[in-house]
Amino acid sequence: MGYVMDTYSRLPVVIERGHGCRVWDDSGRDYLDMVAGIAVCNLGHTHEHVVEALRLQAGELFHCSNLYRIRKQETLAGLIADVSFESRVFFCNSGAEANEGAIKLARRYGSTLSKRGPKIVTLEGSFHGRTLATLTATGQDKVKKGFEPLPEGFLTVPFGDLGALEKALDDTVGAVLMEPIQGEGGVRIPPAGYLQGARKLCDERGILLMFDEVQTGMGRTGELFAYQHEKVTPDVMTLAKALGNGFPVGAVVARPGVAEAFSPGSHASTFGGNPLAMAACLATLSVMIDEGIPQKGREAGQYLMRSLNEMKSHHPAIREVRGRGLMIGVELDGDIASLPLDGLKKGILLNVIQGRILRLVPPLVISRDECDEALAIIHELLKEKGL
Repeated sequence: MGYVMDTYSRLPVVIERGHGCRVWDDSGRDYLDMVAGIAVCNLGHTHEHVVEALRLQAGELFHCSNLYRIRKQETLAGLIADVSFESRVFFCNSGAEANEGAIKLARRYGSTLSKRGPKIVTLEGSFHGRTLATLTATGQDKVKKGFEPLPEGFLTVPFGDLGALEKALDDTVGAVLMEPIQGEGGVRIPPAGYLQGARKLCDERGILLMFDEVQTGMGRTGELFAYQHEKVTPDVMTLAKALGNGFPVGAVVARPGVAEAFSPGSHASTFGGNPLAMAACLATLSVMIDEGIPQKGREAGQYLMRSLNEMKSHHPAIREVRGRGLMIGVELDGDIASLPLDGLKKGILLNVIQGRILRLVPPLVISRDECDEALAIIHELLKEKGL
């Protein structure tokens, strides 16, 4: 590791292969994966259809410049529009790039079409990426330290407070960017009616409503996209993470009238929408739809949440269990930062955010037996900690 930049607090394990909801380390020991690359491998590791799609595409063409038409881009963009809303799609390589693209699109739309101001409003506790613009948009001060001066044009308001949002939407604001459910912020679900209220406020003022579905999209919350729970359609949506089931990809999805703010030369990505990524995405999304994966994830999530709530009687430190589908946060009174390391010793991969919230985002194909296995280990770990 001596030559790798020290940007992660890495756990002492080397993962070498995976299949379904399990991974194996370099000594051959297996682990139940309740992290899935942080909500990335929604179909599980090495899903046969995704592997085969990549294998076939790798034998034909890795890369093609976006100076030329790429058929699989066109097919995937049409499929995304069919299962979401009438849109045009820009492909990139990550969630941060997708949000960066959405920010640029909002600025361009404001300056050329809506004539709104350039400011973008985001929510406290949000997370939108690590580029200079997306970390500035992020509503967490800890990610911004040491990177000043930050770009101008962002305003953060309290989470779930419609009154504060309304007050912020003056003539200088052109867009609102939010996660339908906050991920890194602690698996926080906005109050009932908040997303509808935000949509109404934006409509009244001609402001773009942009949903960051990098973590919540692709079936994670029990619907293909989290906004579908609230029946609120955004003007712009960003996707990444599970879109390629682990293959690097991102997407900016925008209503046609908004997308037209971009023209040739206004935005680009050398590797965005490359044939390999498109093959992985087409296979992933097709399996999602054909096999009803969001519904399976919803049912598994309901079972896990019900069981975790029942666990409260044995573990009084559990303050709250919240989430939708298989995006679950278990908040505890007490420091559980060591839980991922402790979990390795018992054959499970776990993720803790903010030192006290256990985030469970396993593959959506997790079985009932695997859920029970995870619950038993979590119970044992909390008991050993006296929680």
